[in-house]
Amino acid sequence: MQLSKKDVLERANKACKNTLMETLNIEIVDFSENYLVARMPVSPKVHQPDGVLHGGATAALAESVGSFASHIFIDTEKFFVRGIEITANHLKSVKEGFIFAKASFIHKGRTTQLLDIRITDEADNLISVCKLSTITLPKNKE
Repeated sequence: MQLSKKDVLERANKACKNTLMETLNIEIVDFSENYLVARMPVSPKVHQPDGVLHGGATAALAESVGSFASHIFIDTEKFFVRGIEITANHLKSVKEGFIFAKASFIHKGRTTQLLDIRITDEADNLISVCKLSTITLPKNKE
Protein backbone atom coordinates (compact mmCIF):
# COMPACT_ATOMS: atom_id res chain seq x y z
CA MET A 1 0.00 0.00 0.00
CA GLN A 2 1.41 3.38 -1.06
CA LEU A 3 1.01 6.06 1.61
CA SER A 4 -0.04 9.57 0.67
CA LYS A 5 2.23 12.52 1.43
CA LYS A 6 -0.25 13.60 4.12
CA ASP A 7 -0.09 10.15 5.76
CA VAL A 8 3.73 10.13 5.72
CA LEU A 9 3.87 13.62 7.28
CA GLU A 10 1.35 12.62 9.98
CA ARG A 11 3.35 9.49 10.83
CA ALA A 12 6.63 11.42 10.87
CA ASN A 13 5.28 14.09 13.20
CA LYS A 14 3.68 11.46 15.44
CA ALA A 15 7.12 9.80 15.78
CA CYS A 16 8.45 13.09 17.19
CA LYS A 17 6.25 12.96 20.30
CA ASN A 18 8.17 13.09 23.61
CA THR A 19 11.41 14.12 21.89
CA LEU A 20 13.49 17.27 21.55
CA MET A 21 11.60 17.92 18.32
CA GLU A 22 8.34 18.16 20.26
CA THR A 23 9.99 20.33 22.95
CA LEU A 24 11.16 22.81 20.29
CA ASN A 25 7.83 22.55 18.39
CA ILE A 26 9.60 21.31 15.26
CA GLU A 27 7.13 20.11 12.62
CA ILE A 28 7.97 18.25 9.42
CA VAL A 29 6.05 20.00 6.65
CA ASP A 30 7.30 18.63 3.30
CA PHE A 31 9.52 15.98 1.71
CA SER A 32 10.48 14.36 -1.55
CA GLU A 33 12.97 11.67 -2.54
CA ASN A 34 15.91 14.06 -2.05
CA TYR A 35 14.87 16.55 0.63
CA LEU A 36 12.90 17.09 3.83
CA VAL A 37 11.56 20.39 5.22
CA ALA A 38 10.70 21.22 8.82
CA ARG A 39 9.71 24.42 10.57
CA MET A 40 10.22 25.73 14.07
CA PRO A 41 8.65 28.75 15.75
CA VAL A 42 11.01 31.45 17.01
CA SER A 43 9.86 32.64 20.43
CA PRO A 44 11.48 33.40 23.79
CA LYS A 45 11.62 29.61 24.33
CA VAL A 46 14.49 29.40 21.79
CA HIS A 47 16.07 32.84 22.34
CA GLN A 48 19.47 33.79 23.66
CA PRO A 49 19.35 36.18 26.64
CA ASP A 50 19.50 39.16 24.23
CA GLY A 51 16.25 38.14 22.51
CA VAL A 52 17.38 36.51 19.26
CA LEU A 53 17.31 32.90 18.07
CA HIS A 54 19.90 30.76 19.85
CA GLY A 55 22.40 29.08 17.50
CA GLY A 56 22.05 25.86 19.47
CA ALA A 57 18.32 25.76 18.72
CA THR A 58 19.12 26.31 15.04
CA ALA A 59 21.66 23.46 15.14
CA ALA A 60 19.10 21.23 16.89
CA LEU A 61 16.60 21.98 14.10
CA ALA A 62 19.23 21.24 11.45
CA GLU A 63 20.31 17.95 13.02
CA SER A 64 16.70 16.91 13.55
CA VAL A 65 15.63 17.54 9.95
CA GLY A 66 18.82 16.05 8.48
CA SER A 67 18.73 12.90 10.60
CA PHE A 68 15.04 12.46 9.91
CA ALA A 69 15.66 12.84 6.16
CA SER A 70 18.18 9.99 6.33
CA HIS A 71 15.85 7.98 8.58
CA ILE A 72 12.86 7.96 6.24
CA PHE A 73 14.86 6.35 3.43
CA ILE A 74 16.07 3.27 5.35
CA ASP A 75 14.54 0.01 6.54
CA THR A 76 13.91 0.98 10.17
CA GLU A 77 13.31 -2.64 11.14
CA LYS A 78 16.97 -3.44 10.39
CA PHE A 79 18.86 -0.13 10.64
CA PHE A 80 19.12 3.08 12.66
CA VAL A 81 20.58 6.49 11.78
CA ARG A 82 22.81 8.70 13.93
CA GLY A 83 24.25 12.12 13.25
CA ILE A 84 28.05 11.97 13.41
CA GLU A 85 29.08 15.54 12.59
CA ILE A 86 27.34 18.88 12.18
CA THR A 87 28.61 22.31 11.22
CA ALA A 88 26.60 25.50 11.30
CA ASN A 89 27.31 28.95 9.94
CA HIS A 90 24.87 31.51 11.30
CA LEU A 91 24.37 34.44 8.94
CA LYS A 92 21.41 36.44 10.20
CA SER A 93 19.46 36.96 13.44
CA VAL A 94 15.78 36.19 13.93
CA LYS A 95 13.55 37.38 16.78
CA GLU A 96 10.13 35.96 15.93
CA GLY A 97 8.07 34.04 13.39
CA PHE A 98 9.03 30.71 11.90
CA ILE A 99 12.26 29.38 10.49
CA PHE A 100 12.36 26.60 7.93
CA ALA A 101 15.06 23.96 7.51
CA LYS A 102 15.42 22.20 4.17
CA ALA A 103 17.74 19.20 4.26
CA SER A 104 18.94 18.11 0.82
CA PHE A 105 21.17 15.15 0.11
CA ILE A 106 24.66 15.78 -1.21
CA HIS A 107 25.52 12.08 -0.80
CA LYS A 108 23.04 9.28 -0.07
CA GLY A 109 25.18 6.19 0.51
CA ARG A 110 24.25 2.89 2.13
CA THR A 111 26.38 3.64 5.21
CA THR A 112 27.01 7.37 5.25
CA GLN A 113 24.96 10.32 4.13
CA LEU A 114 25.88 14.00 3.75
CA LEU A 115 23.20 16.66 3.85
CA ASP A 116 23.14 20.36 3.10
CA ILE A 117 20.66 22.14 5.38
CA ARG A 118 19.51 25.66 4.60
CA ILE A 119 17.70 27.55 7.35
CA THR A 120 15.50 30.40 6.12
CA ASP A 121 12.95 32.74 7.65
CA GLU A 122 9.38 33.34 6.46
CA ALA A 123 10.64 35.90 3.89
CA ASP A 124 13.09 33.27 2.51
CA ASN A 125 16.13 35.12 3.92
CA LEU A 126 19.05 32.76 4.53
CA ILE A 127 19.60 32.49 8.31
CA SER A 128 22.08 29.60 8.61
CA VAL A 129 23.86 27.06 6.42
CA CYS A 130 24.57 23.68 7.99
CA LYS A 131 26.16 20.42 6.89
CA LEU A 132 25.29 17.13 8.58
CA SER A 133 26.94 13.73 8.22
CA THR A 134 24.88 10.73 9.27
CA ILE A 135 25.66 7.04 9.53
CA THR A 136 23.33 4.08 9.02
CA LEU A 137 24.14 1.03 11.14
CA PRO A 138 22.53 -2.37 11.71
CA LYS A 139 20.29 -2.41 14.78
CA ASN A 140 22.02 -5.46 16.24
CA LYS A 141 25.23 -3.42 16.75
CA GLU A 142 23.73 -0.57 18.82
